[in-house]
Amino acid sequence: MRADLTQRKQTGEWTVLGIDPGTASTGYGIVGQGISGKFYLLACGVIRTEPEQLMHLRLREIFEDLQSLIHQFKPDEVAVEELFFGRNVTTAITVGQARGAALLAAALNDLPVAEYTPATVKQALTGYGNADKLQMQMMVQSLLNLAEIPRPDDAADGVAVALCHLQTARYQSFVDG
Repeated sequence: MRADLTQRKQTGEWTVLGIDPGTASTGYGIVGQGISGKFYLLACGVIRTEPEQLMHLRLREIFEDLQSLIHQFKPDEVAVEELFFGRNVTTAITVGQARGAALLAAALNDLPVAEYTPATVKQALTGYGNADKLQMQMMVQSLLNLAEIPRPDDAADGVAVALCHLQTARYQSFVDG
């Protein structure tokens, strides 16, 4: 962890890049917490790759776009959604590869990484680990005092991951004293 990050957290001001990885669409959100403790949205969006591209080129595109976001916004930390392993093994493998591109981008920039399961993200934002997508999006909108829900869905998911980390870190700072 960068030496000044602990001090920035104690004053309450830092930024997190949240990532919802996927090879077709990687959602991201860059959320800050001000000294007042309020959250604010710096940017959100998706990194889209074309299905006809070779996988290594898609992963390079995800990696390079995340590198660009890191250099532009200079987040203090990165939060990445963990792999949810469902029935489709092929999807799990490709999402895992996109996660790897995200983790590498963070590592090459010496950024601390936190990883959260989808249920943990839902719990942190709504208080309910099985919240549906609309409940999550409405909480993102509410926590950031936005006029509209961030779109597309993958962007809102990236924002939710960043908010989860900020909420979790805030709670952990109270526990640690």
